[in-house]
Amino acid sequence: MSRQVRTLAICLAGGIALSACGGGGFKDDNASPSAPASASGPVALQMLIASSGDAETAAVKAATDAWAKKTGNTVTVTVASDMNQQLAQGFASGKPADVFYMDAGRFADYAKQGSLYAYADQLKDNGDFYESLRKTFTYEGKQYCAPKDFSALALIINTDAWSKAGLGDGDIPKTWDDLATVAKKLTTDKQAGLVLGTGIDRAGAFVVQNGGWWLSEDGTSATAAQPGVSEAMAYVQKNNKEGIFKFNNQVSAGWGGEAFGKGLGAMTIEGNWIKGAMKNDFPNVKYVVAELPEGPKGKGTLMFTQCWGIAADSKAQAQAVDLVSSLTSVDQQIAFADAFGVMPSRQAAADGYKTKFPQDAAFIAGGAYGHGPINVPGMEQVISDLNSKLENFAGANLADVLKGFDTNAGSALGK
Repeated sequence: MSRQVRTLAICLAGGIALSACGGGGFKDDNASPSAPASASGPVALQMLIASSGDAETAAVKAATDAWAKKTGNTVTVTVASDMNQQLAQGFASGKPADVFYMDAGRFADYAKQGSLYAYADQLKDNGDFYESLRKTFTYEGKQYCAPKDFSALALIINTDAWSKAGLGDGDIPKTWDDLATVAKKLTTDKQAGLVLGTGIDRAGAFVVQNGGWWLSEDGTSATAAQPGVSEAMAYVQKNNKEGIFKFNNQVSAGWGGEAFGKGLGAMTIEGNWIKGAMKNDFPNVKYVVAELPEGPKGKGTLMFTQCWGIAADSKAQAQAVDLVSSLTSVDQQIAFADAFGVMPSRQAAADGYKTKFPQDAAFIAGGAYGHGPINVPGMEQVISDLNSKLENFAGANLADVLKGFDTNAGSALGK
């Protein structure tokens, strides 16, 4: 393995500053072989996952055991204690796990350095995955891996607070103006109308609704200073200054879900992971979930996802692809959803999911119009810097902040 690749792996594991890890200079060796490596006879695949808990671990092991029994192979599932570090170490050593969880935010860095095997076009019905998720795992025009599942943001509403404010079903906000109107009615001395988590992973939903994004469609230029982004951020800032939108750090809460559960916000914008927190930590809080209001350019939300990565160094790529095909089948995705609460990444599974989990219809609806995360190499520190400058959102000079992002992103993109 080249010294450049080893260096990038170490950077990813250690979080070295952008000046050390961003930009060019690394070998672009992402070409995949014309045919997957296929070991003869039964193979012993190694899988590395970042599990949310015992339920997820048990479900993945059950699914891999079923595939192993059917095919005569074996799969050893290891739960990572530090996924990023262990992945980077495996790639650097040339002995990574064959199959692993690959986070969307790190995908492009690993694709660029040549650590990932691009197998998506070998999957039957690959086009059935939500298009936004497919784009999330596309690098230089090639989709590498299959989206494992996804989460999407929606509007969470405290029904008791809603009723006390004199609001009914017909008042659920459909537009930005509606959202500001109900937030104002819901705001009291002790409760903000809407509490958001800090950073662009929540406020960025408004950017999508305004037709903007932080980078150009092809990912080669920074576009945060353009109206699609700046106008959306200005909308959030205006309502934040008026006190009807607040961020979790303004109400002494660790995240939007905690603020919502404690009654510090009558509404929040979070993903379907909030269900577990509400059940475990705030079981007496009654709430409903609605799709996010439309912005000037239409519907929009943010999607968070991982894919099933396969190592470029795997000696059993063909078997690994067959395993992933099994893990991403409609039936298996529904089984995973039932076991640990994820949403299926296949469109063909959406109806079955909504039938089984009708209360989550607003979340899975986002699959049709959501936007994945920024997924170009070298952007981790740039995004972190942007988020830090938005921690005091009301007092931020948005023009300077967004211009600064474009400058930093441009450097990372080699502009």
